[in-house]
Amino acid sequence: MSAYHFPAEWERHRATWLSWPHNAETWPGERLARVQSVYSEFIAFLAQGEDVHVCVPDVATATALQHALHEEGVHTERIWLHLFPTNDAWCRDHGPCFVFDEGGHKCIVNWGFNSWGGKYPYELDDQIPARVAEAQVLRLLEPAMILEGGSIEVNGAGCLLTTTTCLLAPTRNPEMSKEDIEAALQKYYGADQIVWLGEGIAGDDTDGHIDDIARFVAADHVVTVVEDNPDDDNHKPLQENLEKLQSVRLRDGRPLKITTLPMPEPVYAEGLRLPASYANFYIANAGVVMPLFGCAQDEEALDILCGCFDRPVVGLPARDLVYGLGTFHCLSQQEPAVRKDV
Repeated sequence: MSAYHFPAEWERHRATWLSWPHNAETWPGERLARVQSVYSEFIAFLAQGEDVHVCVPDVATATALQHALHEEGVHTERIWLHLFPTNDAWCRDHGPCFVFDEGGHKCIVNWGFNSWGGKYPYELDDQIPARVAEAQVLRLLEPAMILEGGSIEVNGAGCLLTTTTCLLAPTRNPEMSKEDIEAALQKYYGADQIVWLGEGIAGDDTDGHIDDIARFVAADHVVTVVEDNPDDDNHKPLQENLEKLQSVRLRDGRPLKITTLPMPEPVYAEGLRLPASYANFYIANAGVVMPLFGCAQDEEALDILCGCFDRPVVGLPARDLVYGLGTFHCLSQQEPAVRKDV
């Protein structure tokens, strides 16, 4: 039996949590300033519909950000800055996971974070859920398990998508069996149906996060990316994942409704393939934010996503962002509003 409930991303938010991009190794040279500019646009859009909490590394950054947002006419009364230093900006993976207990009380799950199997420094990132729980006076749950927020996707009604290449990677929880991991997903996410997909997209340093592959847009509706070019490295694994989704039957016997999104043209930097994907959109109260990569597929993907939502879908430039190996969903973590079913 599940002890907790994790709402779907499209359900009403109280807030979005972010970590300010500051790591010059992630975005070297002039890229960091361009990323921060787009990030400020992201904050401004989110603040139209919900509070925005931003973890910042120091007072100087907080002061500069407040001034910049004020100059841009952003409603800063909805923006909260916290002096919580981080190693990097990927709040989806290191940030607080908000769930409700059986009494409808909001809690934070403190999944362990080891930077995708020890690939980068993470000692500050790993402290963020506990610091947020203390600041917000919320109970902190301790599963004693490594898990990144971008590695799972839920429909809010018991179905969870993930990948074998990430959650079963030996660099995450080598002492845990698949059954142990499923038990934790059931307990803390309310997942009574777990769908295991396979490989992620080329260039993804997370070992295959689901939020670059397939996303729920309704309880019975999944958007998933496909690559039509048979010579592209993404073609075969994405076709295999599509076939697995087509075979899924929900608990009531219904098949999933599946909408396919194109992949953008391959994005490279310094000879390396970057994990550019239109599936890395974020669903906020004010609308959906989709990454744009400056290629012909942008408009097609935007049109498709517009048909999947009853709220606006906007595109923001993401070529500089994806140099850091992620975009808008990787950067953000939703805090749900009050639970409705208690």
